[in-house]
Amino acid sequence: MYGMTLDWRWAGLAIGLLAALSVPPAVQAAPSRIKDIADFEGVRDNLLVGYGLVVGLNGTGDSLRNSAFTAQSLESMLERLGVSTRGQALKTKNVAAVMVTATLPPFSRQGSRVDISVSALGDAKSLQGGTLLVTPLRGADGETYAVAQGQLAIGGFSADGAAEKVTKGVPTSARIAGGGIVEREVDFALDQLERVRIALRNPDFTTASRIADVINDRLGRAMASATDSATVEVRLPGKQAGQISSLLTRIEQLKVDPDQPARVLIDESSGIIVMGQNVRISQVAVAQGNLTVRVTETPQVSQPNPLSDGETEVVPRTQIRVDEDSGQKLAVLPEGVSLQELVTGLNALGVGPRDLIGILQAIKAAGALQAEIEVM
Repeated sequence: MYGMTLDWRWAGLAIGLLAALSVPPAVQAAPSRIKDIADFEGVRDNLLVGYGLVVGLNGTGDSLRNSAFTAQSLESMLERLGVSTRGQALKTKNVAAVMVTATLPPFSRQGSRVDISVSALGDAKSLQGGTLLVTPLRGADGETYAVAQGQLAIGGFSADGAAEKVTKGVPTSARIAGGGIVEREVDFALDQLERVRIALRNPDFTTASRIADVINDRLGRAMASATDSATVEVRLPGKQAGQISSLLTRIEQLKVDPDQPARVLIDESSGIIVMGQNVRISQVAVAQGNLTVRVTETPQVSQPNPLSDGETEVVPRTQIRVDEDSGQKLAVLPEGVSLQELVTGLNALGVGPRDLIGILQAIKAAGALQAEIEVM
């Protein structure tokens, strides 16, 4: 026996019990430090990248026949060390070409160390046991800011035999803790600034204004102002020149209640829905109905009578059942339903994320959802 089920769902939901649900009071947003929601202009990381060779692999490196860049790099490196291999066919499988990346923290000084990430560039199977040779790391301006070298540490492995292969993690990516040494500093005279700009990570006019007010209250004068939704400018008096580090220390510890817009984020692929605290729903009538058509096939075998000329045949038997879910009723959502009330009511009625996506989009199309819907 086999069956087939076809489901059609109308966007909407009968939430008649929503108004009667007991909902706890909304939790107030906790204040956040300025350092957790904003950055100071000029205090930033810098990305570095380089190209190098990893040696010492146990036969899991690049195939030099398929990776011409690895062969050329190996020949060039050996020539710099006084070994000539021009015109010879190299067949080693213990070398791999890699891309090396690192992040240079702000105010890094010469001789300080940074972590290094290494990724295979050719057809190497694994970087386990390899050693990265000296690799210059360059910034966006083409200048060398660090040099990397060291033993690789990988978080995965690969093992294979004649009939089976096992791979855990990514054996072609590795890290070197403290494997890069800073050779060049990024010039930035922080103590010479006459004003400091604070950049919000989530631009918002209300949050920027609150940051400016908190700074002015703390410093006791009108030194800060919100220039736009993403920037707060702090003007420094003459006596603060050369003491900006201590001033920024006091500013970044100040606490602010960040504001957020009413927004609903929907990930269609995974069915994830994230709703902000300020999402509200105006008065609207909503209903959900399910139409289920179930078609069940139960074929039967028909045998002919004894001593007859009949043939054995398969006779179809079909059963069709239609369920219109007539128990669902049209309901009215009251004015100003909050996020907490909406989520509590939907959870109580067992509505899944997939149905909730259609419900929210239908309410938004009706103009009753006072929030922005963003589909990721």
